[in-house]
Amino acid sequence: MDIVTEIPVFYRITNANVHDINAMDWLTYELLACYVFDRGYFDLVRLYQIDVSGAFFIIREKRHPAYEVVNGEDILDGADNVLRDQTIVLTKKQNKAKYPGRIRRIVYYAPDLHRTFTYYTNNFYLAAKDIALLYKYRWQVELFFKWIKQHLRVKAFGGESFNAVRIQIHVAIITYCLIGIIEHDLKLGRPIIQVMRILGSSLLTKDDIRELFTPSEDGEDTLDGQLEFDLEFD
Repeated sequence: MDIVTEIPVFYRITNANVHDINAMDWLTYELLACYVFDRGYFDLVRLYQIDVSGAFFIIREKRHPAYEVVNGEDILDGADNVLRDQTIVLTKKQNKAKYPGRIRRIVYYAPDLHRTFTYYTNNFYLAAKDIALLYKYRWQVELFFKWIKQHLRVKAFGGESFNAVRIQIHVAIITYCLIGIIEHDLKLGRPIIQVMRILGSSLLTKDDIRELFTPSEDGEDTLDGQLEFDLEFD
């Protein structure tokens, strides 16, 4: 998911027995791009390949691996809710062989969730609070799947064959992307579900697409969500 447009830029449909971590091998990492992963993708070999490729990663800590602090200490004042901003090296022989470089370790307290999160990254340039913010944007992936299930009816499949299931998923994602592109390019500033509702209820209209999202003089949308028939009788 691109965090700016909130539009998927890559997806692949696999069998249920294929672990999500394999998706890291399917990506072509762009120079200086930042990739944000859930902790289920915590694989030191693959993370180091991202570092070698010149890209950045941000990922949550998993199973608290043994490490040695090279630089950094506890932040007593907790500025920006950052409790620790450390540079570490992994000390366990096996882990050190998988990731021989230095890693930045950030401990962040989320006041809205009353929880503490620990992030690992190879980005030493951004502020610690910005690293935490980027990881927060990863939630768009979860919202994308929730949106797909709730509004594009992927829970019930029209067919049970391999191709039927794949086609329905492809159509759902394409629909989401098209609506997301319209919202982004037209700068509508509306939730995608609202854009989808207005477009879906205006299939028979011939108005310019921008006019569908232009508020009327009373502050309401020009389209109330109901189809209208313009009939003339002699």
